[in-house]
Amino acid sequence: MVITKTPFRMSFFGGGTDIENYFKENKGAVLSTTFDKYCYVNVRHLPRFFNYTTELSYSKTERVTDISAIEHPAIRNAMQMLDMHEIRLTYEADLPARSGLGTSSSFAVGMLNAFYALKGKYADKKKLADDAIYLERMLCGEAGGWQDQVAASYGGFNRIDFNVDGYEINPVIISPRRKKSLNENLMMFFTGFTRFSSDIQRLNEKEGQHNKLAMLKEMFDLVDEAEKILVDSSKNLDDFGRLLDYTWKLKRQTGKAVSTDSIDELYIKGLKAGALGGKLLGAGGGGFLIFYVQPEYKENVRDAMSGLLHIPFEFENGGTRVIYYSPEDYVPRDNIV
Repeated sequence: MVITKTPFRMSFFGGGTDIENYFKENKGAVLSTTFDKYCYVNVRHLPRFFNYTTELSYSKTERVTDISAIEHPAIRNAMQMLDMHEIRLTYEADLPARSGLGTSSSFAVGMLNAFYALKGKYADKKKLADDAIYLERMLCGEAGGWQDQVAASYGGFNRIDFNVDGYEINPVIISPRRKKSLNENLMMFFTGFTRFSSDIQRLNEKEGQHNKLAMLKEMFDLVDEAEKILVDSSKNLDDFGRLLDYTWKLKRQTGKAVSTDSIDELYIKGLKAGALGGKLLGAGGGGFLIFYVQPEYKENVRDAMSGLLHIPFEFENGGTRVIYYSPEDYVPRDNIV
């Protein structure tokens, strides 16, 4: 049996520039962190007492005798890619799926990590990120960027650069005290709306490309500006919050599906209560709102968001990892004498 633990991520700047079609031509970068909310994937070989050979438990339960009959596209394609057979897989998470935190990619990374371990193989963080990108973007044909898979695999507070050669992870060098202040000044709330990120991406791709390209280039430039605020202790950390407000307003212009009237109303309420800025996490359309709030206004913002669930969190640095490993002897049915 193998159990993996994989963090979710929040992306602050540069989202959209991590899409392959964009960064292969223009370069891209994101500023993001993983935090202490996780998904857990438990995998073991299924005992041969049942009239099915694969059992999957996520938001639903599947029991099949043929891998090709699996409905969940990521599980089906991952099992075929790594030649997995006769398994029982269980998925659990601290936060809901389709909420803008890269949950599907965290699941993909954690599942691949578990599959490799069950086969007695070690896969490093780059291997897991690359395989998860291939799984989701190529085999499953899902629209979206590369940042989620990289963040979930490596963990930590990073600047991730994308170019024609792939990607490069650069940890953000920030003092522990300043990082703690940033963490304490961020407040996250669940809007209650969930959606498929790939659906939002496809809707936004239909928008006019000329203006969108200019906005994406500006969003790329904001990564540099935000990183400078974090690493230079002489700069006012509150400017990070103000820059979040700017990048959110910019992102809203990249597609009509990014926000909704209800989300816009919530965001305005947060600003009126004292937040310096914020954004909706992920591709848009729903999920989690994050605000940058100075300590003296946190209670006001919490009251303004009283209809939403407040989610306290702390940054984390671990990325995906195997937290339980018990080797299993597995002999394929065809080899049993």
